[in-house]
Amino acid sequence: MSVRTPDPDPDWTPEDAARPASNPGWLSDIELAEVRGRLPLLYVEAVPVRLDGLGVVTEVGALLRAKPTGEINRTLVSGRVLFGETLRDALFRHLEKDLGPMAFPQLPPSPVPFSVAEYFPMPGISPFTDDRQHAVSLAYIVPVTGTCEPRQDALEVTWMTPEEACQPALIAEMEGGRGTLVKQALASVGRLP
Repeated sequence: MSVRTPDPDPDWTPEDAARPASNPGWLSDIELAEVRGRLPLLYVEAVPVRLDGLGVVTEVGALLRAKPTGEINRTLVSGRVLFGETLRDALFRHLEKDLGPMAFPQLPPSPVPFSVAEYFPMPGISPFTDDRQHAVSLAYIVPVTGTCEPRQDALEVTWMTPEEACQPALIAEMEGGRGTLVKQALASVGRLP
């Protein structure tokens, strides 16, 4: 798998930052691994929720995902922000990729996240870990109004009540400490049981 980023341009000037890249390229898996070993990467994450008519969170969605190693775990919608991509565009792209095109997510009007999670490859520095890299993730609560049909490596979306989502067994099952994000999300909307 390759990742799209702009090719290096020896003639680049600071004025070019305001213009879109004219010659986009891709990072190879090796190049991406090198970048991950040297720089923190920016991610967005979404806690999908269903609301009642008063805007109260009634359900929380979690993805059931199979890893290439065969391990199955629960996680949230997440992914990197690409060069030149807005946070809203990145959030929408990952929601559509993970939940399907008919999920109809309602993106927040402001790009201010409910939390900022910092993932480290070494456990113990923060509640969040990622064996591959140091990453900074902006986390959002996103109401979903449509039908979710997961794509890519997600097997299903499981909808649960806030009480079910905070069960210790489910929190422990969530990849990289993301159960902490679920609890933070529910606390931020007054639904932490």
